[in-house]
Amino acid sequence: MAESPLLSEHRLFVVMGVAGCGKSTVGAALADRIGAAYIDGDSLHPSANIRKMSAGTPLTDDDRAPWLDKVGEALADGGGKRIIGCSALKRTYRDRIRTSSGEPTGFLHLTGARAVIEARMHLRTGHFMPASLLESQFSTLEPLWPDEVGCAIEIDRPVGEIVAELAASLA
Repeated sequence: MAESPLLSEHRLFVVMGVAGCGKSTVGAALADRIGAAYIDGDSLHPSANIRKMSAGTPLTDDDRAPWLDKVGEALADGGGKRIIGCSALKRTYRDRIRTSSGEPTGFLHLTGARAVIEARMHLRTGHFMPASLLESQFSTLEPLWPDEVGCAIEIDRPVGEIVAELAASLA
């Protein structure tokens, strides 16, 4: 796992990555492990965004902007360590979250092969994001830039291993 040495100095974290990479599962488990509050960023989407994605239409930057502001605000709303699951696919999206949160924010990028993520998406039920949008997610994705505080971690292993490695990075 490549990580920034400043990661342990932050209290706000975004578990990021394309749809189906495990943001909600890993984020909630990590929050439980380190005693942080967890927020699922999907719950902050306006209904228009959910309708659009449910219909198989990718969101535009304009669609995402108000949601990203809510993500940053929700992340900073409260004390202690806080984690939110949010795709945060582009550098500009991450910059917007950082600005909206009003304080330094670390990004934990869950990475994986498209085939692994697509298989996971086909297995999940009750989620508004169809597997047909995975291509648009990968084409939009910009990995963390060298000057961004965060790390990238491979997801093709048990959740417990991923959480243990991330928790060690945040300690």
